[in-house]
Amino acid sequence: MTTITSALRDADNDVAPNRPILLSIVMPCLNEAETIARCIEKAQSSIRALGVAGEIVVADNGSTDGSREIAANMGARVIPVPHRGYGNALLGGITAARGKYIIMGDADDSYDFSNLGAFLQKLREGYDLVMGNRFKGGIKPGAMPALHRYLGNPGLTAMARMLFWRPPCGDFYCGLRGFTRDAALKMDLRTTGMEFATEMVVKAVLHKMKIVEVPTTLSPDGRTRPPHLRTWRDGWRGLRFLLLYSPRWLFFYPGLILMLTGLVGALWLLPGPRSIGAVTIDFHSLLYCALAVLLGFQACLFAVFTKVFAIGERLLPEDPRLTWIFRYVTLEVGLLTGATLLIGGIGGTVYALRAWEAVGLGPLDPSRMLRVVIPSVTAMALGFQTILSSFFLSILGLRRR
Repeated sequence: MTTITSALRDADNDVAPNRPILLSIVMPCLNEAETIARCIEKAQSSIRALGVAGEIVVADNGSTDGSREIAANMGARVIPVPHRGYGNALLGGITAARGKYIIMGDADDSYDFSNLGAFLQKLREGYDLVMGNRFKGGIKPGAMPALHRYLGNPGLTAMARMLFWRPPCGDFYCGLRGFTRDAALKMDLRTTGMEFATEMVVKAVLHKMKIVEVPTTLSPDGRTRPPHLRTWRDGWRGLRFLLLYSPRWLFFYPGLILMLTGLVGALWLLPGPRSIGAVTIDFHSLLYCALAVLLGFQACLFAVFTKVFAIGERLLPEDPRLTWIFRYVTLEVGLLTGATLLIGGIGGTVYALRAWEAVGLGPLDPSRMLRVVIPSVTAMALGFQTILSSFFLSILGLRRR
């Protein structure tokens, strides 16, 4: 059986004019007439220096300034991508690329396409995704706004590393990166805007791919027009994407903490009022503890809903832990659990009504009776939510084409 290494060696040593393309350099393009020629020249020189069969793919996203004509005249393959968006352009270019390895980078002349050897070397070593790191390679004066350099990029990168178990990426938003065609297919990338670059790293982490980074430099772009990137809009979209792709941190962990805090507080207050120094805590706080339990439970349910939906839509890969849980936590188990909670709450309510009847439906001691009513109402609400959620999860889990 031919190994990956021998296949690459055969491709490199093949001298036939139609030898397989080893490297595709993909550039998304939208009105880059001022810089596209320099980018293509640098990419061509890099292919020659590496001595490999390569191609340059320009994914044109609707340019009206002659960019596509310039690219075609210089020998690049121009792929028209009618649907607007950074992600759409890259998806179009990556889909059209014929190389075993793909390196993508912006066509604004901010990245050095003439120095791609480190990327190709790491790909040949077996890495699935090779990220550039501008903070290690050097950011030239005026190449990155101070807000992006010292707050936005480091902050979002730090959050992404926390949410996704510290992947080996110190610059999540570097636009110069390489990956194998097989990795791109496995990632099944879906986003169409600026979130595309983040999705690529997140999907690579979730699929447990081999990731490495190499230093790269960032230069001021060569355009006279404003960049397509919008600081606050695209920064928020990046943050939103990270949170939505991590339902554990967005919903489950906060919900679990809230629910456990409320439960511990409720158990502490159920026997009677508690005093901490001169402060007395009574049933008023018990009510808020019950609210914390309900809100925390809802948040945990949202985590499960989001995970199941995202897996069903192939936004997230299959989670073996979730599969194992659903093997035992079936619709019937959920209905039985919800019914038990509901019946327990109704039982507590009946007990409270009989206590009220015993005093001739007259005034009751709030401190005593609310310690029955609040847990009963909470149990009924949790039971009702559990029953509805069990049905909803079954709907989300239905097999469909």
